[in-house]
Amino acid sequence: MEIYDKVQRAVQFYVDPVRFQYMVAVVALVYIALKVTQLVFRRYEGARALESFPGPPGHWLFGHVHEFRQDGTDLDKIVKWGEAYPFAFPLWFGPVIAFLNIHHPSYAKTLLATTEPKDDVAYRFLIPWIGEGLLVSHSKKWFRHRRLLTPGFHYDVLKPYVKLIADSTKVMLDKWEGYAKTNESFELFQHVSLMTLDSIMKCAFSCSSNCQTESGTNTYIKAVYELCDLVNLRFRVYPYHSDFLFHLSPHGYRFRKACKIAHDHTEEVIRNRKEILKREKDQNKFQTKRHLDFLDILLTARDENQEGLADEDIRAEVDTFMFEGHDTTASGISWILYSLANNPEHQQRCREEISHALQGKGTMDWEDLSKIPYTTMCIKESLRLHPPVPGIARKLSKPITFFDGRTMPAGFLVGTSVFGIHMNSTVWENPHVFDPLRFLPENCAKRSPHAYVPFSAGPRNCIGQNFAMNEMKVAVCLTLRRYELMTDPERKPKMLPRLVLRSVNGIYLKIKHLELDP
Repeated sequence: MEIYDKVQRAVQFYVDPVRFQYMVAVVALVYIALKVTQLVFRRYEGARALESFPGPPGHWLFGHVHEFRQDGTDLDKIVKWGEAYPFAFPLWFGPVIAFLNIHHPSYAKTLLATTEPKDDVAYRFLIPWIGEGLLVSHSKKWFRHRRLLTPGFHYDVLKPYVKLIADSTKVMLDKWEGYAKTNESFELFQHVSLMTLDSIMKCAFSCSSNCQTESGTNTYIKAVYELCDLVNLRFRVYPYHSDFLFHLSPHGYRFRKACKIAHDHTEEVIRNRKEILKREKDQNKFQTKRHLDFLDILLTARDENQEGLADEDIRAEVDTFMFEGHDTTASGISWILYSLANNPEHQQRCREEISHALQGKGTMDWEDLSKIPYTTMCIKESLRLHPPVPGIARKLSKPITFFDGRTMPAGFLVGTSVFGIHMNSTVWENPHVFDPLRFLPENCAKRSPHAYVPFSAGPRNCIGQNFAMNEMKVAVCLTLRRYELMTDPERKPKMLPRLVLRSVNGIYLKIKHLELDP
């Protein structure tokens, strides 16, 4: 009986509501205290690591987030701060997350020569969408995938793509006939984005999507656009760094919905291609196929152990290439056409060169790509002024020391402002001026190769840069051959730095029909 009474008193002690609430409160306070201590320690560690890098003052809680208003002036701030703080300066996003922001070729050379992984803050927000493909993977997985995918960008594979890109471009230009007749301005990016999606579907996946003429495929474009916006929002809003809080939020719901649209699209592409490959293998027709595409190489690639890519890895690489291969190129082409509209004297010189190169042809062939040096310089100059990917970031796996002796320890984030480097007045004379002659061979030889990095540089450079450059050349040449481009003075675009460079208010042009070459 005595034992029973002791047990009963013990039970009453533990189930007493007041005591229970008190214990919960104590545990909660201890948890909060530990979290605050952890955040303070991380803040201290970050500040100590960056103490040799002065930078613009930031808010103690929000850091520099409130400085970026998404109104078309954000990139100007990066350039302005770069003038005040040479080589690099820290940027804080929230109370504990800090990047060292590089804006000089000498610093970029040190960082981009490494194979350091992408940062695990912003880039991890991409993983639910594009998986752990070449863009975000690292270490052995990245090396293996890079080796297996490289044959997909050999020039023998790229050669037949030129005609396919030309066909997609002509569909877009045909749709513009109405704008030429009415002289009304139109938003450029949405048209170019559909064209580049059409191109990549034909080139990389042997799939005629008809996305430029059938409105249904626009859902994929809209999903990609929304995913880019939501990833950017999640990075800027510190509480959304928590997977749990983001999942519960309305933005998390929209993100999952857009992911499903994107994944359904890529899974259908893969499923259709597997069926075609199976039929071709059964009929022994694979060797006579019209051209070897990117998806063929993904599905048939084997490493030294004769092991291929897992289904999950294939989808990740397809999602990555669908995003990077169409969205970044669409941004590049849109800004190039705007730059030429804004500089009619360079536009006309390009048109004369293109006319001479094509000699009356209505399309463009592989051999023609090397016949347009001035147009190529104009493309490069626009990519300098409007880099499709305005910034990249890495997380250091080991300490790094820059040429001036300043060091960043392992575990910290280092960002490369591609736009900041391209607009650095200590590297480029009159950087805001559109001057294609900067890219004459003799002028390029005077500059650091890391002064111009629209496709990044070093071992982790863009694997698809030749594909992208070819597509830009074809699209620009065929457009200038048919239309004169003019800006809309009432709608000047304002650059918006996201995963991919966009405009706050769209990119609007007017066009005038030209007589085609006889």
